[in-house]
Amino acid sequence: MKLYPVILSGGSGTRLWPLSRAALPKQLLPLASELTLLQETVLRLDGLPEVAAPLVLCNEEHRFLIAEQLRQIGVTPLGIYLEPVGRNTAPAATVAALALTRLDPDALMLLLPADHLIRDVAAFHACIHEGLQAAYAGHLVTFGILPDAPHTGYGYIQRGEPISGTRAHRVARFIEKPDRATAERLLDSGDHLWNSGMFLFPARRFLDEVTRLQPAIQAACAQALEHACSDLDFWRLERKAFEACPADSIDYAVMEYTRDAAVVQADIGWSDIGAWSALWEVGDKDGAGNVVRGDVFLHAARDCYVRADSRMVAAIGVQDLIIVETADAVLVADRAQTQEVRRVVEQLKAQGRSEHEFHTRVYRPWGWYEGIDAGERFQVKRIMVKPGEKLSLQMHHHRAEHWIVVSGTALVTRDGRQELITENQSTYIPLGTVHRLENPGKIPLHLIEVQSGPYLGEDDIVRFEDAYRRT
Repeated sequence: MKLYPVILSGGSGTRLWPLSRAALPKQLLPLASELTLLQETVLRLDGLPEVAAPLVLCNEEHRFLIAEQLRQIGVTPLGIYLEPVGRNTAPAATVAALALTRLDPDALMLLLPADHLIRDVAAFHACIHEGLQAAYAGHLVTFGILPDAPHTGYGYIQRGEPISGTRAHRVARFIEKPDRATAERLLDSGDHLWNSGMFLFPARRFLDEVTRLQPAIQAACAQALEHACSDLDFWRLERKAFEACPADSIDYAVMEYTRDAAVVQADIGWSDIGAWSALWEVGDKDGAGNVVRGDVFLHAARDCYVRADSRMVAAIGVQDLIIVETADAVLVADRAQTQEVRRVVEQLKAQGRSEHEFHTRVYRPWGWYEGIDAGERFQVKRIMVKPGEKLSLQMHHHRAEHWIVVSGTALVTRDGRQELITENQSTYIPLGTVHRLENPGKIPLHLIEVQSGPYLGEDDIVRFEDAYRRT
């Protein structure tokens, strides 16, 4: 029986604002190393026996970033399935199980969130081996983290009787995120584990239970997959069917009701990186208990997490703080209050602002652009186009554009005529002109764009042709 990893990459990570944002959520960020959490999740599969390439489920807005990050680590996925809307983990797992049983009726499915940190990979592999014994016997296996504190941000699993012939136990019960007093009692009992959200089971057995317990989820997911369409290297689930699917977690939909739930105890250096305090907990600390990343100066500071992404940050005489700096926002929070960061995101949404959604640098499949300056009737951007890539053939109703090439070579199309623009040269795109920018060279193209006009929103783009099918 072959092991098929399924990576769930649909989270938004609002409690890690201002670094994690809707367009660039935490699983796509290098939070604990030089690799992103998604890349670390995929690479730690190396060394497992009979393991297939990963199947990924994600938000369609992140598809190009995910494909690029997998390419960077030399991984070709089994498939990338795009969810038109978020419906929690049970529908995502059901789609994956349906897809895998079409490919391999005996598929074993290892379900992993893309945004978790595991520091002991060898112990993780050992737990997978232990879980396989129970999965071979038809159990739906989850992995319970050995707790070291009365954490109120995690759900808990109570171990039941051992399962004969394995190192797994039956699940006695699942417990929702407790208050402090309850968490302390659960920790003291010695038979409760943190719920990791990682699962291992035969795909066909999981589908049997979904069909029995949640027929509406099974039917909607089968319909969404049956009418999925290919889009470049991706599979788009049919929107109407998937939107009609009930939203539920695997725990609520299946694991709490199945008679075959099993749990394997895991002591693997795990964290779901659910808040900034978690990054302080797992980070490398200096002699005063501080964790720093970037250009940071500290004096008389203790037990702080300080991250500087775009400029120098200095902190003096502070303790137990989280300080996170980005190009357009700074967060300062008590380390004990980081679960409340989501309230900032809620307020930004309510005010119709953009800082919860985009960074100043916005990634696109062809490269990226970054805001430099803006004022009444103008804005200035840096643009990078990757070698061989091109923007859509487009026009604007409300703005004109000036392009100045900083490095590389630009092939510019204006109303059907093409010209090459090289370093220190510039060109002008009048309002209403049908145009395209592309990089025909072998090095990245960098340019400065000056937009002018009465309206400069990104929605003032009429696309006629697009290599990425965004028309």
